Amino acid sequence: MSNRYDAIIIGGGHNGLTCAFYLARAGMKVRVLERRDIVGGACVTEEFHPGFRNSTASYTVSLLRPKVIADMKLHERGFRIIERTISNFFPFENDYLKLGGGAGRTEAEFARFSQKDADTYKHYDAALEKVAQVLRDIALKCPPNVGGGVRSLLAAAQQGWPIAGLGLEVQRDLLDIFTKSARDFLEGWFEHDYVRTAFGFDAVVGNYAGVSTPGSAYVLLHHVFGEVNGKFGAWGHSVGGMGAITQAMARACAEYGVEISLEAPVAKVLVNNGKAEGVKLVSGEELYAPTIAANVGPALLFRQLVNSSDLDADFNRRIKNYKTGSGTFRMNVALSELPDFTVLPGKEKAEHHTAGIIIAPGMDYMDQAFIDAQTGGWSKKPIIEIKLPSTIDDSLAPPGQHVASLFCQQFDPKVDWDKHREKVADLIIDTVNDHAPNFKQAVIARQIHSPLDLERKFGLIGGDIFHGNMGLDQLWAARPVLGHGDYRSPIKGLYMCGSGTHPGGGVTGAPGHNAAAEIIRDRGTLWKVLHRGR
Repeated sequence: MSNRYDAIIIGGGHNGLTCAFYLARAGMKVRVLERRDIVGGACVTEEFHPGFRNSTASYTVSLLRPKVIADMKLHERGFRIIERTISNFFPFENDYLKLGGGAGRTEAEFARFSQKDADTYKHYDAALEKVAQVLRDIALKCPPNVGGGVRSLLAAAQQGWPIAGLGLEVQRDLLDIFTKSARDFLEGWFEHDYVRTAFGFDAVVGNYAGVSTPGSAYVLLHHVFGEVNGKFGAWGHSVGGMGAITQAMARACAEYGVEISLEAPVAKVLVNNGKAEGVKLVSGEELYAPTIAANVGPALLFRQLVNSSDLDADFNRRIKNYKTGSGTFRMNVALSELPDFTVLPGKEKAEHHTAGIIIAPGMDYMDQAFIDAQTGGWSKKPIIEIKLPSTIDDSLAPPGQHVASLFCQQFDPKVDWDKHREKVADLIIDTVNDHAPNFKQAVIARQIHSPLDLERKFGLIGGDIFHGNMGLDQLWAARPVLGHGDYRSPIKGLYMCGSGTHPGGGVTGAPGHNAAAEIIRDRGTLWKVLHRGR
């Protein structure tokens, strides 16, 4: 392999591969450097126990942008999504709630608890869809670089103008979602706690916060702006696990000549006179390119891979205070049988086994989980989402057996997780067992990813699955720092293409797509300057 390229991508996660694809398609010579021995970053499928494979970090799909899927021809390369029959199943103390399966089914389910909420649902769904469309419309657009001159002002006006035309009611809903807590927002719509819980759960997924935390309503919205097979707000399973997505992306990159290097961790970005000129690997090897795009989070990039002396004092201060830590504890479990829930008995596969199974029985429960984590390091009664992908994808486990993804909240990233990880893993298993009494004895093996494990293994600082908190102060043009929301860092030639940029976390491909567009724009401008007058 050469040591000189047009562009080098740090990190072979889905956004890094997306960025590499677009750059290579534009004619650039590109190399991707991945620290692990498998491409895909946190979007991978791995065997965690003999015969049992699972999506070991990210675990479900909805937010991947249709344009990225189409441009990279992912379906033609083997990517396939199976939609959930129902979206979520909530076991409560003496009852349960099923969410999804069509508006009629959801209304009928809500009517068991509140006819008023059943009647309200269609209005809530319509209002949220209008607001979600705002996110879809700007997801593949570069945020304006505030303070960046006339072009940034025009970009701000262009992206803001459609909002002005949405009507007063939608603008009010948009303001509510960006400023209110999920509890305040949902109490303005629904009266029954079970119904509020069904929506409120999305507000704490990957968010180290309670449903009463101001700003948590936005995270609720972030989880519903996706789509599956053209159906807005739907979620599904990637056949073969989430790694099937990044393997298909890697094949798309290879078609355009992208070189992908595994076990190639980057030690430093090489900077000369304020301009990035290459990278130095942990091995000592140096690679050179006029363009470096980092698919690692801003905290990792600017605190570890870039010398602070290459950044100005204000940027250093703000990056030092950049908020990370999503409170996530992630487990993968091999099971001898399906969980048998007390409120909906049965170990034979049923539709609720194919859904997201949410252990979060009430809004107060979710707030208390956050309070516990703040005061004692972790939730005494954690919030747990269980996915059983082997119920619809038998390639993941031996016949008659299953794999489970356990996505758990709330856990303080600052805890000494080497000391407490096993004890907390036991607590999580026991919490599920409280609702499905056969679960604990069905566990064959488990893989534990505490917040510290997520940081060590996947480079997620503070175990933050979103590469940074998604509060109003770290969104859109302010993600990661106001003045650098346009994927360009303060160092010329160093770009950001990961989830720490707009539109944020999740398997979207949008940051990689958008960063590539800006790199290509800058490259074209540079080419014109260099060739002017020839």
